[in-house]
Amino acid sequence: MSEQLSNQQLLAAAQQFGTPLYVYHAEKITEQYQKLVNAFAKSDVKIFYACKALTNISILKHVKSLGSNVDCSSINEAKLALHAGFSPDRVLYTSNGIAFEEIEEAQSLGIHINIDSLSNLEKFGKKFGHSYPVGIRLRPNILAGGNFKISTGHDKSKFGIPVDQLDKVITLVNEYNIHIQGLHIHTGSEIKDVDVFVQGIEVLFDIIPHFNELKFIDLGGGFKVPYKHGDAETDIPLLAQKVKEAFEAHPVARNLQIWFEPGKFLVSDCGYLIAQVNVLKETSATTFAGINTGFNHLIRPMFYDAYHRIQNLSNPDGQEKKYSIVGNICETDTFAWDRKLHEIREGDYLVFYNAGAYGFEMSSNFNSRFKPAEVLIKESNMHLIRKRDTFEDLLKNQVEIA
Repeated sequence: MSEQLSNQQLLAAAQQFGTPLYVYHAEKITEQYQKLVNAFAKSDVKIFYACKALTNISILKHVKSLGSNVDCSSINEAKLALHAGFSPDRVLYTSNGIAFEEIEEAQSLGIHINIDSLSNLEKFGKKFGHSYPVGIRLRPNILAGGNFKISTGHDKSKFGIPVDQLDKVITLVNEYNIHIQGLHIHTGSEIKDVDVFVQGIEVLFDIIPHFNELKFIDLGGGFKVPYKHGDAETDIPLLAQKVKEAFEAHPVARNLQIWFEPGKFLVSDCGYLIAQVNVLKETSATTFAGINTGFNHLIRPMFYDAYHRIQNLSNPDGQEKKYSIVGNICETDTFAWDRKLHEIREGDYLVFYNAGAYGFEMSSNFNSRFKPAEVLIKESNMHLIRKRDTFEDLLKNQVEIA
């Protein structure tokens, strides 16, 4: 049965901690992780939580307690993972257009490293030679995902080393005797068609024979999560079956471990953003419901045209009407246009679903507004895991001059 917080639990959190408020449900993360573990039980698979989706230290600790590893996109994410208690062998760092000094720091931490450019691969080879194993992120030239902004495997993507430059990779590996332990690809996000992953695997099968010290193939993440009623998520059991069949059919890959990096899949549905209605404004075009948050707290609708289901927690049985839900910052920040919702009154609490991934994580202090608090509900107990900003936080790190 799918884990879901009740309206009463969400209202209680909002009334206790104020709004806007991010609320996360630990048991939902557990449920999503267990789906992966169960589906891939017959294969040698390791799961790395792509923590850029949500890096709150309490969330990281919960993910660690489940047995997951962690995937990091910056050196600071890697340091947060270590701070949360992950051992270095459970931390993966995939570089992307960064200074070589950051890769050197990752090496000093003893964590897994994926390198995504010929330039940094050469620098790594010159400094470390065969002494430290690394992975290579390749770009498979596959267009996938639900949004071009989050599709990372196509031929115009900045990510990874293009597969048509494999000869240059091999030249560097041989010249500096680089220890390549893994091959990594990631094609995008919101991938519903499991055959996309199989296409990526087929690309890698042609490359595997060039590297005789491989231990793993990293297929990235990007699993689809449902946002609307009736949406389907990636069929994980079917994905597990097809991946298993593909690896068993290729002798060169049978002994390689398979790595996946789900982020949104683990935490999207665990998260809720609760806001309060400040004002109703009737116009000839629509009825605006202005709430006490904006894209400074949840940027996905404006940035990605993302859909988030919205519900009126305070009046769940009211007559349905159409509203345009808008924020309170000095920019256009429309969350929903002409959305049918139960009657909204000033002071009502609205909840945005699927707000766990890239919600708080992409928030800002735009308009000098405070970032919201975060609460984790675990075993029905509410835990404050981040305090709401105060005025002093806006001044922190600023240096006033006379």
